[in-house]
Amino acid sequence: MIARAPLAAVVLALALGAAVPARAERLIVSVSNHRVTVTPNYSGEELVLFGSVERDAATPATRTGYDLVVTVSGPRADMVTRRKERRLGIWINTDSRQFLQVPAYLALFSNRPFDAIASPEVTRRQQLGLNNVLLTQRVGPDYADVVPNDPFRSAFVRLRTQHGLYREETSAVTFLTPTLFRTGIPLPGEVPIGTYDVEIKLFADGALVTKTETAFEIVKVGFEQFVANAARNNGFVYGLVTAFMALMTGWMASIVFRKD
Repeated sequence: MIARAPLAAVVLALALGAAVPARAERLIVSVSNHRVTVTPNYSGEELVLFGSVERDAATPATRTGYDLVVTVSGPRADMVTRRKERRLGIWINTDSRQFLQVPAYLALFSNRPFDAIASPEVTRRQQLGLNNVLLTQRVGPDYADVVPNDPFRSAFVRLRTQHGLYREETSAVTFLTPTLFRTGIPLPGEVPIGTYDVEIKLFADGALVTKTETAFEIVKVGFEQFVANAARNNGFVYGLVTAFMALMTGWMASIVFRKD
């Protein structure tokens, strides 16, 4: 006897199959270095992201051009932006705003301006551009993202940009052929340690076609890594050693500079 699947299961399988659209393109990407080592003399470097668009029989014949947006986000952390005012000749902190789990490094690269790639609604939904990236803040008892021209948000983005940790470049992606592309990922000398996520989105005719992700890691090596590991894994011993070294340094300085 031949076992037959229940009719409901067959209908469900057909419905699920019909709900999954045929993917006409897919992205193949890679990064020139998936593990960046930071040494005492590290002053920054640039990685290269390269890839291609693979088309298949489902790709519309009329589709001849693509747009690409690459978003690189570094390790997340809580950060604070403070407002300073001059009072009685002294600059003091008068107000502050806490940003919750925002990227320590954030870069967005594309082959042309974001507003030329898609409509304002799509750019907001896909978070294309620094003005559209969600940066959650603690606003009193609430948590929310605010308008791009909010003074605290503007100051936060401006300060990160000045240090090369936030950037936006709308001509950084180069199509070497209609389907082969590359872009550079500049990493400043003060780049944070941790894992960096890279999201690549492919657009055509103002709509998102497909996307993919990759990642790379930035790690410390040498004595700095030893100290960091000791502070993280053996905090009490690290504190004792640090205090001992401070006492020895002071004692040696007193001998060197002692007046007879």
